[in-house]
Amino acid sequence: MPWQQATIQADSAIAEKLADALMDIGALSATIEDALAGTAEEQPIFGEPGEPVDQLWSHSLINALFTEDADVALLITAAANDCRIAVPQYQLGRVEEQDWVRLTQSQFDPIRISDRLWITPTWHVSPDPSAINLQLDPGLAFGTGSHPTTRLCLQWLDGNIQGGETVLDYGCGSGILAIAAMKLGAGATRGIDIDAQAVRASIDNAAQNGVSGDFGLPYSLQPGEYDVVLANILANPLRMLGELLASHVKTGGKIVLSGILAEQADELSAIYAQWFDMEPAVFDEGWTRLTGRKR
Repeated sequence: MPWQQATIQADSAIAEKLADALMDIGALSATIEDALAGTAEEQPIFGEPGEPVDQLWSHSLINALFTEDADVALLITAAANDCRIAVPQYQLGRVEEQDWVRLTQSQFDPIRISDRLWITPTWHVSPDPSAINLQLDPGLAFGTGSHPTTRLCLQWLDGNIQGGETVLDYGCGSGILAIAAMKLGAGATRGIDIDAQAVRASIDNAAQNGVSGDFGLPYSLQPGEYDVVLANILANPLRMLGELLASHVKTGGKIVLSGILAEQADELSAIYAQWFDMEPAVFDEGWTRLTGRKR
């Protein structure tokens, strides 16, 4: 069954309200995106946990999906009336029925992290069977290796895990960093996340990769020190967690921090310099990795 898709122009003041109104009057879905995405005027917007994003893109597009027999013009007019705005400009297109699973899978190819480390979705054959291959599918938990923050941490692990190190991955998401550490030769590895769904995903992903880490919620983390502590989260929680994370690093051990925007690097480095001899920041596509050795 095909669908109708309306692409509607909206500014930041009304986009979210109009998208909600479209859903209320019968749209199957309504998503908002940057109308200038892919251009020099593209506007990055980032939010921190617990802090709502206070603005949308100045020039937004709402993509609203409707059934094949819906009177789209009438529904958009009704939604505009609910929002007390003039009927916005829009374009109407047709979305054909497809094998959405196969289409989604086609968007995820193996990711090369280094000469010996690859991330390969389960539906792909590994490009290099002799390499260390992490089998990981896109899912509900963050971390598939495609984002610069994850890539930065994986590259650090590839270059620094010698074998036998104890590792704590705080904010483990999909478990990708803990799993990579174990496959690279790390010893006892612990993964912690505030999301029970992420913990479950980490356990499943570890089993899929033939390793066995210890994953749990924060209350399950006992006092103890590790050779390596990883935290690929975001700047706000990293600001608050400094003392906690430092307490879990052995003297002479390493901390690896990511999820930090380039402009936040100096501030975060200064915070962690209370406990660590910090190394120069490493950058990738506007994101930062910080590392330090515990004094």
